[in-house]
Amino acid sequence: MTQLDALKQYTTVVADTGDFHQLQAFQPQDATTNPSLILKAVQKPEYAPLVADVLGNTRALALDERMDRLIVRFGSEILRIIPGRVSTEVDARLSFDTNATLTRAERLIALYQAEGVDTRRVLIKVAATWEGIQAARELEQRGISTNLTLLFAFCQAVACAEAKVQLISPFVGRIYDWYKKQAGANWDEAARAGVNDPGVQSVAGIFEYFKHFGIRTEIMGASFRNVGQILALAGCDLLTISPDLLEQLARTEGAVTRQLDADAAKAARLDHVSYDEAQFRYALNADAMATEKLAEGIRAFAADAVKLEQIVNRF
Repeated sequence: MTQLDALKQYTTVVADTGDFHQLQAFQPQDATTNPSLILKAVQKPEYAPLVADVLGNTRALALDERMDRLIVRFGSEILRIIPGRVSTEVDARLSFDTNATLTRAERLIALYQAEGVDTRRVLIKVAATWEGIQAARELEQRGISTNLTLLFAFCQAVACAEAKVQLISPFVGRIYDWYKKQAGANWDEAARAGVNDPGVQSVAGIFEYFKHFGIRTEIMGASFRNVGQILALAGCDLLTISPDLLEQLARTEGAVTRQLDADAAKAARLDHVSYDEAQFRYALNADAMATEKLAEGIRAFAADAVKLEQIVNRF
């Protein structure tokens, strides 16, 4: 049995890509996209006809709506291949505007409906800022499922749970990157691998808290740098994995051991915590890694959105 097949015994495997031609080989349940992944996909020659088809018929529309139509078309094509859900991201430049995020999310859902998609199969991705979490709270109340992304801190996870969001995506690899950079020459890769990886430890802590208190929000580890991080989170609700790492798992024979266990978490001794807005902002500010990585992630997604706009404007 391959490691990929073994992993699927414990965890729902999600493909982290906008390149839907890659999906068939790995048979993931769900798929996630973001502006960076869509940007990569639209620049591939095999997608030129699809891009031309979408954008050639939308020249009279505003740029942001043309962007959304292109993103939704990719999501719709992905849903023709996978059995589960696709995550589609709201423009990162709206990360600090609750009302604008709500408006954009509802338009994305309307565009999916126009494509004939059952919108129960769509998760709207929103950055886990305070404003984004409040937008997600409202969207969930309106029957629109959300995926809170760029999540690095425990306070973000708790605030998402309190907002009753459908799913959160803690970023394992980017947490690892920060601690490795901070340590510099003192970083010991072997000592900080597997269950000792700081990104893995962050997700494991969130998993234990959520399962202990019976929180229904799904946890999907994301942003992996190596297979070891993935295997150290076997048992997590979902893991979204890049095609390169999916390929490594698919061609490696071997057993996978469950690392995260909901029953064990129920037996842990944990205190319940809660955050209002001021407490959330202070807790996030107190976490240098999370503050820096959240800001960096929003900037990077925003920059790729601008690059995608430049491509759209050519049509």
